[in-house]
Amino acid sequence: MPDVVCRPMTRAELDMAVDWAAAEGWNPGLSDAEAFFAADPAGFWLGLLDGVPIACISVVRHSDVFGFLGFYICRPEHRGAGHGWALWQAAIAHLGDRVIGLDGVVAQQDNYRKSGFVLKQRNIRYAAAAPVAPTPVPGVVIRPATFDLVAAYDRACVEAPREAFLRRWLALPGHVALAAETAGRLSGYAVIRPAREGFKIGPLFADGPDEARTLFAALLGAVPQGPVFLDVPEPNRAAVAMAEAAGMAPSFETARMFRGTPPAVADARIFGITSFELG
Repeated sequence: MPDVVCRPMTRAELDMAVDWAAAEGWNPGLSDAEAFFAADPAGFWLGLLDGVPIACISVVRHSDVFGFLGFYICRPEHRGAGHGWALWQAAIAHLGDRVIGLDGVVAQQDNYRKSGFVLKQRNIRYAAAAPVAPTPVPGVVIRPATFDLVAAYDRACVEAPREAFLRRWLALPGHVALAAETAGRLSGYAVIRPAREGFKIGPLFADGPDEARTLFAALLGAVPQGPVFLDVPEPNRAAVAMAEAAGMAPSFETARMFRGTPPAVADARIFGITSFELG
């Protein structure tokens, strides 16, 4: 059997990987590749067989101590032959001794456990063709979100700094980024973006349910009506309740897993994760 050649992708090849993700039903955002590549241009890998791309994976180095694995896809016609495993091993080696996070689809979770990953929580994708917007809470003021305004707030909600990613995420075409202020201080921020189908919200970070619901309502009001998707960490019961009250229902799930002890984050503020691919 020919050996799989594993190497980093070019920026153009990442567009191909995003197309593969769309074929898997993951519904990527229209401009995701631009921000993802900015996070770590050496963090997206291909497996090639006789020069033909057959598998992909992302191993983004967010810092010297933390990385996130995603985009793990082997083309259907090449599954079961060990090609994906060869790419997996090369990618994990690229991350070195960093703590690694991932969002594992149900079919792969047992394999991730065998590689030393431990479950932290389930993340549930909630979806609705036309969500019912919550009633905004008086006293929560919504304004445009800029990098300088929200960077420190973002940092408390993720395992490692992601400045290059965040600068682009907030400003990409079609992305609407909003911040919440309560009593004159920043109390949350969120982004909604166009996807292959409808719109995806991520992140949605907020001090509490009042700020989260008000941000959620403002995001829904900022885009045309259509399907909306929100990836909710299951342990945040207020986030689950918010999604259910909006008429959203579970459509997909992953397991947020880590190899090694992850840095602490403000879990109670996370009403919607940014993405399954980069955390």
